[in-house]
Amino acid sequence: MIDLHVHSLLSDGELLPSELARRLEDMGYSCVAITDHVDLSNLDFVIPRLLKVARDLAQRQSIKLIPGVEITHVPPELIESLVKKARELGAEIVLVHGETIVEPVAKGTNRAAILSGADILAHPGLISIEDIKLAAERGVYLEISARHGHSFTNGYVARWAREFGIRLVLNSDAHSPHDLMTRQFAQTVADGTGLGENAFEEMLGNSRDLIKKIL
Repeated sequence: MIDLHVHSLLSDGELLPSELARRLEDMGYSCVAITDHVDLSNLDFVIPRLLKVARDLAQRQSIKLIPGVEITHVPPELIESLVKKARELGAEIVLVHGETIVEPVAKGTNRAAILSGADILAHPGLISIEDIKLAAERGVYLEISARHGHSFTNGYVARWAREFGIRLVLNSDAHSPHDLMTRQFAQTVADGTGLGENAFEEMLGNSRDLIKKIL
């Protein structure tokens, strides 16, 4: 199992990064990306701490911890510079908080995330067909979300992603212990996309491919 979108108490999660890693290791995960919410106020606070935890755990636990960020609720015109800064600070994976239908995300965020070269556009909501095509051209992965609310548009995202050949990844967007996905629940979320019986394995394979690409 792999999850490339979870939050610790370095932003609005409930668990320490080490506890997240340990809980997921115990659940049989091979890899987790801790991608705390960041903007201009905390980018340089979060990344160095996640890097330190990842280094400390690297030789002591079987689970691979990837230090990352989720750029969240910033004006679209600032996204490109924040993606660049996050990478300069050492973030190994960069997500952008997409235009979910359950939060007032600024219009244009999805496109700015794609143009900025983010690795994953998280919960992109009712993403436009133009932006879907752009994501396909740019190789940006789109997220199928297991999180309540964000998951409401999974079927829409899956339908157009399949049509235009976009790679999908399945993530929990966990903020608390009960958000962490068992394999059975992840399978159920994948089944809910309507992409067929192999959808879960395909998305898991996409997560593996993305990890190879970024590391």
